[in-house]
Amino acid sequence: MPGLEVESKRRKRRHEEGQDELDAEPSALHRNGHLEMLSDDEDGNDIQSDDGQVDQFPEIHTESDSEEEEKEETSDEEDEEEDEEDKDEDEESDSASDSAESLHVFPKAKTVMSEITGQPKLVYPEIEPDYDSDSSTEDAPNRVGDIPMHWYDDLPHIGYDVNGRKVLRPARGDELDKFLQTVDDPSSWTAAFDKNTQMDKPLSAEELDIIHRLYKGENPDANYDPYEPTIEWFTGKGKEEVMPLSAAPEPKRRWVPSKWEKQKVMKIVRAIRQGRILPSKPKSKAKFEFYSIWNDTPSTHQPPLPAPKPPLPTNSESYNPPEEYLPTDEERKRWEETDPEDRERDYLPQKYSALRLVPGYDQFIKERFHRQLDLYLAPRVQRVKINIDPKTLIPKLPSPNNLKPFPNYKSLHFIHAKGRARCISVSPDGAWVVSGDEEGIASLWEVNVGREIQRWQFEGRIGLIEWCPRLDVSYFVVGTEEKLHFLIPPNITNAVLSLTQSLLAPSSLPPPPNPTPIKWNSVSPNHWSLDKPILTLALPDSSGLPIQAHWHRKGDYLATVSNSKTHGGVWIHQLSRRHSQAPFKRIKGTVQAVLFHPLKPHFFVATQQYVRLYNLSEQKLLKTLMPGIKWISSLDVHPSGDHVIVGGYDRKLCWFDLELSDKPYKVLRYHTRAIRSLHFHPTYPLFASSSDDGSIQIFHSRVYNDLLTDPLIVPLKILRGHSVKDQLGVLQVRWCGKHPWLVSAGADGHVVVWCS
Repeated sequence: MPGLEVESKRRKRRHEEGQDELDAEPSALHRNGHLEMLSDDEDGNDIQSDDGQVDQFPEIHTESDSEEEEKEETSDEEDEEEDEEDKDEDEESDSASDSAESLHVFPKAKTVMSEITGQPKLVYPEIEPDYDSDSSTEDAPNRVGDIPMHWYDDLPHIGYDVNGRKVLRPARGDELDKFLQTVDDPSSWTAAFDKNTQMDKPLSAEELDIIHRLYKGENPDANYDPYEPTIEWFTGKGKEEVMPLSAAPEPKRRWVPSKWEKQKVMKIVRAIRQGRILPSKPKSKAKFEFYSIWNDTPSTHQPPLPAPKPPLPTNSESYNPPEEYLPTDEERKRWEETDPEDRERDYLPQKYSALRLVPGYDQFIKERFHRQLDLYLAPRVQRVKINIDPKTLIPKLPSPNNLKPFPNYKSLHFIHAKGRARCISVSPDGAWVVSGDEEGIASLWEVNVGREIQRWQFEGRIGLIEWCPRLDVSYFVVGTEEKLHFLIPPNITNAVLSLTQSLLAPSSLPPPPNPTPIKWNSVSPNHWSLDKPILTLALPDSSGLPIQAHWHRKGDYLATVSNSKTHGGVWIHQLSRRHSQAPFKRIKGTVQAVLFHPLKPHFFVATQQYVRLYNLSEQKLLKTLMPGIKWISSLDVHPSGDHVIVGGYDRKLCWFDLELSDKPYKVLRYHTRAIRSLHFHPTYPLFASSSDDGSIQIFHSRVYNDLLTDPLIVPLKILRGHSVKDQLGVLQVRWCGKHPWLVSAGADGHVVVWCS
């Protein structure tokens, strides 16, 4: 090759110059220089020595290229040019060596003879570094490589150096030391922790600038200009590439098949043909199928009886049973003479002084065998399991914001200072509220402003207050101990006043009906005043306090419930005939509340655990509702007459659909203590419940005319404004007829109006 020939000529020329130095030791050269290695093609007789001269092996240029080796020989003119260039390079190298020797940059080398090859070699003295030498270019002392450093967490060292010695873990302080170091050294934040050396490595200004740029999302190169103009190198008119980027010819190996690869492939093919190499099996695309052994349809046959459970041990099986369980001699003899099938027990009770003295049970294997037979002869069956998503069981209810209006804040309140506000009632026009407390005070006040208009004082506590639903007259009834008082409110028109007086105190009394124990006492309009009741009904003796009253929708009949046990405490009073009667001669249980049906001649009677529906015209029982409540406290009927809600002292609220079943359609448990009162709104789809926990629950209750559509019951709001006193909360709630407003009376003596 041209490069190698030029280099060999250069080496020969330098060798001739240094021949004088080699003649100084001819004996060593002759002793070690006559050994020559012969190839297979050379013959020992054809060897011609070079008079003791040894050609040095030409060095390999690092600048040589693989493609340059495959080029063909150049012409003689190029050789001459290269010889001239070599001479120039030699002159330059000689001048450079002279300048290096003058500067003494490198230590001088000694020429010694190699003991192995017998040729001279240059030996340089060792360099002794000073303490002030720069070690910034030294390699890292830890040579473990790119491995997870947490492998060395439990070891005292962190790796190994280049000589295989352990690199000990540097001492590191706790978090307090690190904090103090950051205080003392203001540049500590510019260091980064190196996991390889387990030390903090200071960062240079360039590295900090790169980190700052990466943190801001910019290019890490400070010299990068993202807005520099685009230079069209290979596109545009007149800039199309015609010639390749490199003018070097394609090497031969690019298109000539390799004979070594052909031999390798043929070797593998022969091994496959001889069976020494087995080809890989083709992968089947069909996936492995799994079969569920329980997916078969369950059997429709009646399942067999379950396996009998083993009987539990009794006192007679104890190792130290009582004396009465131990058999006598006669009983033992009788047991032994009886057949095993006829024996009452399979064992005889025995007594031991200690548990360690009890011998092994001789019937153990026999009992286990019979138990296995019981289990074997009682085959199991698959139970049908219903897979239901729990989220589908939760009904999708509308948002309360879409169901407005409903009461959500306290508008005003009226205070009974002396006692509990036991009962309230709202006038049919929704403008007046009358409330009574346990001190016998009945107060009439306006709903809009809360101003008290009139006050009446009665003897004893007030148990009920109920306003007449008629619009042509205006009066209400107040129940005290064994009496019912009918009062006319002030500020009514003369026409309404005269009609009310003629109804309650007519000038000519109707003929006396069948004698009843209830006495009707009325006051003539000439002697009557607003401070006194115009009509008073004296209930029978030992009737007790009236606790609940309900008007018929026409306003002529009034049903009351007392806490006495005579006639069940239920009375129905007719004002037009001034007659009272007990609808029940005998009734099971204590009556808690009664209601008239809003559309039909039906009558609801609630006892402690049942609600019975009677037909008054036919005088027969129609239906008995079973709410499952231990003690019923209140009930109310929907204005449509097809739905009833029942509340109890055990915190349950039951919704009944009278056309559906005598069992509850819904059972609501939203209160934490006993429910005291329930009431449906007469016009809006709302109902409210009050409890001893001091809260009032407001519900949206929409009933559809379509019998196939279930009622929509949505909890809307929890009203909290009453305080619990003596474990009693909100005692009664009533709606205003024309507005979505609610009036509540509590044991704390407050009567509150809730508005929307």
